[in-house]
Amino acid sequence: MPDLPDHKTDAAARAEEAAGPGEPETEAQRRRRRAQFLRDLAEARALRDRVQPRRAKAARLRHAMRMRTFRW
Repeated sequence: MPDLPDHKTDAAARAEEAAGPGEPETEAQRRRRRAQFLRDLAEARALRDRVQPRRAKAARLRHAMRMRTFRW
């Protein structure tokens, strides 16, 4: 959406500043950025589970059923 401000996490902003506009990011910067993304994703999922407990329970039950019927 063009009218929304561009929100960057602190880690993403620092990584972009360190790499500069034309320099490729290092492996450590990529891993740091990925770790921050995964932390944010886990936090968002936890928040969604707290806000929608019925949907979270149904998702847990569906996942358990999938795992029970999965063949190795």
